[in-house]
Amino acid sequence: MEIRGFGSFVMRDYGAYKGRNPKTGEKIKVAPKKLPFFKVGKELKEMVDGR
Repeated sequence: MEIRGFGSFVMRDYGAYKGRNPKTGEKIKVAPKKLPFFKVGKELKEMVDGR
C-alpha cells in the first residue's frame, strides 16, 4: 500500500528465533512470520530533514 508523498507499507519476512514467555520465563521458539514495515517516502523524508 502506498500513500504518495508520505511512504508505503511493504511486507517483510522475519526468521524464526528463540524467545521467552515473560509471565513464566519459559523459553519458546517463535515461528517465522511476515509483518508490515513502513518505508518513508522521499517527500516526507525531505520535510523531516528540513530541506
